[in-house]
Amino acid sequence: MNVRRAEAGDIPAILDLLVQVDMVHHRGRPDLFKGPATKYNAEELRGILADEATPVFVCTDGNGRVLGHGFCILQHSGGQLMEEHDTLYIDDICVDENARGLGAGRALYERILDYAREKGCYNVTLNVWSCNPGVMAFYEKLGLVPYKIGMEKIL
Repeated sequence: MNVRRAEAGDIPAILDLLVQVDMVHHRGRPDLFKGPATKYNAEELRGILADEATPVFVCTDGNGRVLGHGFCILQHSGGQLMEEHDTLYIDDICVDENARGLGAGRALYERILDYAREKGCYNVTLNVWSCNPGVMAFYEKLGLVPYKIGMEKIL
């Protein structure tokens, strides 16, 4: 397996993975997520890939097939209340449902951690929907811990 920065030629595979992500969320929260859909179109992805503040990584197999992706956003926090620090926010990690269990998710996460260290980030954060306990267990297995919890009351 190889993890590298995503390129324009990866966009069709990334779009397929984004549909898979959406469908996981749609099955868990059909009241919020449309299915099947993607949160970005090809043109938006081109812009994201070109922006240094939004690095995207892909994990490929020995034949160059994209097995998964990791979308990230560099963020800066600080000011009057909080200490100044840089964070790499993981907006999305997805491994193709046919490639799960092969180590692609762990490889993506490890590369993302390396990138965050290279950029001098204090931490790496992400959000997990409570309707997706499998991915929550995966992240906990990688050593992530909850740092804040969002709550809701449906009206």
